[in-house]
This record gives sequence, structure tokens and C-alpha cells, in this order.
Amino acid sequence: MASKSSRGPIDLPGFFADLVRCETRLYNALNDRLRERHGIVTSQFEFLRFLRDHPGARVADLAAEFAIGIGATSKGIDRLEKQAWVTRRTNPSDRRSSLLDLTAGGLQLVEAAEATFTTTLAELTADVLDGPSGPAAAQLFSELRSVLERDQIGLPTG
Repeated sequence: MASKSSRGPIDLPGFFADLVRCETRLYNALNDRLRERHGIVTSQFEFLRFLRDHPGARVADLAAEFAIGIGATSKGIDRLEKQAWVTRRTNPSDRRSSLLDLTAGGLQLVEAAEATFTTTLAELTADVLDGPSGPAAAQLFSELRSVLERDQIGLPTG
């Protein structure tokens, strides 16, 4: 059943379409800018940023954070490792898994790319997020994400 607001019922299919199309367009624009300036795409940037902020994370930790499969996550890390931006080391508490760390080059890359990412995202969203409803919109999406994560909604099945 659709939720009610002070303006009437929310068009949930329309909300979903807006949400997905916004995400896709922002992601693609960030991909283009990161590729042009740093030779990486948004997913690589997000992996590098996560590893910078969580040294010694496992592939499973990234997969859980980004709600993607372990296989896809491992392939993404393989590509970062081939570029010498990430290293794997044996996990002393579970030798079947590896702990991941950024190399000096990976850290340098993510720091430079983060400036591009943040500036680009600010440029793309300023007209809306800097307006009076911006903070409420950001809070709404934060709350929605928290509920989905808390209830483990949308995790990969394979």
C-alpha cells in the first residue's frame, strides 16, 4: 500500500524510477570523470576508499558493504591488485581468506580521486541538495538505507 504524505499518496513506481535513474546518471557521470582524470571507474574508487578506511578488510567485508556477490568482489580486487593498488596478505585467523591493504600507489590514487569524486558530485547535485529540501532528502535516503541494511534487504543470493 502506498504511503501517504501531506500532498497525497506517493507514486511508488515513480519514486523507484526516479531513484534508480538518478543513481544511474550520477554513477555514469562519476565514472566518466574518474576514468578521464584517474583511469579508474566509480566501483574501483569505492573499493579503494573502503580499503583506505578499513585496512585489513576481507573480500567478504567489501561484498557485504556494497551488497554484491563475493565472486564479483574478488574479481574487482584482482583487477586492483594487478594495477598494484591493493595487496593481499594471509589472514592469520582464517588462512582461507586474505586481508586487503592499499599500496602507497593505491593510497595516492584514492586521495586524488576522492577530490575529483567529491567535487563532481557536489557540482551534479548542488542545484537540489543546496536548496531548502536538501538536508531532508539526504536524511531520508540515510534512513532508508539504514532500514534496508538493518533488515538485510537486497543482499545477493548467489
